Amino acid sequence: MRLNLLCIGDIVGRPGRRILAEKLRSVVEEHGVDCVIANAENAAGGSGLTPQIYDKLLRYGVNLITLGDHAFRKRDIIETLDRADNIVRPANLSEHAAGKGIGTYQTAKGPTVGVLSLIGRLFMKPADCPYAAADKWIPRLQQQADIILVEMHAEATSEKVAMGYHVDGRAGCCFGTHTHIATADERILPKGTAYITDVGMTGAHDSVLGRKTQSVLKAFRTQMPVPFEIATGDVRMNAVLVTVNTHTKQAERIERLRVAGAAEDAAGYDSDDGRPEYFNAF
Repeated sequence: MRLNLLCIGDIVGRPGRRILAEKLRSVVEEHGVDCVIANAENAAGGSGLTPQIYDKLLRYGVNLITLGDHAFRKRDIIETLDRADNIVRPANLSEHAAGKGIGTYQTAKGPTVGVLSLIGRLFMKPADCPYAAADKWIPRLQQQADIILVEMHAEATSEKVAMGYHVDGRAGCCFGTHTHIATADERILPKGTAYITDVGMTGAHDSVLGRKTQSVLKAFRTQMPVPFEIATGDVRMNAVLVTVNTHTKQAERIERLRVAGAAEDAAGYDSDDGRPEYFNAF
């Protein structure tokens, strides 16, 4: 049996959520997707996730949700992290941190998809070794899931490439998130793991990583604190479509997808964000 898995890059604010609401169902139908995995750590006002937006993403058709360095930005998501099995934060954070590092989803075809979230250490906040965490958690996840996905949420491309080779043959796919810039290096590694360094961003691409260009330029040029408002132009969903054979556990295909959204003015306040739609950091 073959499963089609859709891995969606970092959702940024209301524009990113809106394109999922408008386009995700049709993408799933068109490509026969069996499981949708999305990084949502920037989904609420550009940083963090709320329980209300978590519920919305599930209604839009997302099956597994991953988070990264902004996992705990919205404190009211912590109860959801502790309770739900379909949302994960990086497994190599402190063992005392809220939430889980692995999650599972049983597909309509029967096989279960498991995801392991990891965070890098170069140019990032302190975290435990992601490679040791992969060695610890993949065997446990293999007891729960037929197909395993590894998300590497990291700044440095070298860490992501290294993780791809580290889990090659032990995961159906290893995909990178965090930089918001899609890379063109999608491939299947020697032992059968589909790999891409970064899936990219789901949000406004007429921007600097989803934020209004003038706000970011002002901050960079003046070195003064400036609110990074969420941009609204050229909204796209970036994702990869991966086909994995459930018998061999190996990937047979990986393809980048870019889906354009409708032009809209998504600026301003959204009650589900719990604050105005801007944040002063990436």
